[in-house]
Amino acid sequence: MAGLSAWDASWMWSVPLIAVTVIIHVLGLGFFNVKLHQFLSRLKGRPQFLYAFAFTLGVTATWATLLHTVEAGIWSAAYCLLGALPDFRSAVLYSLSAITTYGHSEIFLEERWRLMGALEALNGIILIGLTTAFMYGMIQMTWPMERRELHLPWSNGKH
Repeated sequence: MAGLSAWDASWMWSVPLIAVTVIIHVLGLGFFNVKLHQFLSRLKGRPQFLYAFAFTLGVTATWATLLHTVEAGIWSAAYCLLGALPDFRSAVLYSLSAITTYGHSEIFLEERWRLMGALEALNGIILIGLTTAFMYGMIQMTWPMERRELHLPWSNGKH
């Protein structure tokens, strides 16, 4: 990489990392979707469906958080491999801050790798968008607007 500029090196590392994390995310959400659909199909039409659905949304959010954490870990490993940050702990903190676009850690990449941090933030926006689309799609597929009825213990069925 001696002849590459910092700009070129950042792109060379970031584009494959973005592709890998998006693939992991899509496969992880897709696998989870199959299992979720199987579970909810068995409960469809039962009185406890709303509670099971709410619970599965919570589990889905937890699963998505785990996926995002794994993906940030991949970026962290790359930063350590490149010497962009001094240790793995710093790399994880930086990566979680970048991938969530939080951006408030007091840790900075080595100057030549700073573009890579911005590209990780772009990757995070893509991953968060995929998660949001997945959860919205799950809500629409499982509980379509035209069939939403609340059967809550404290309601008398009126809206």
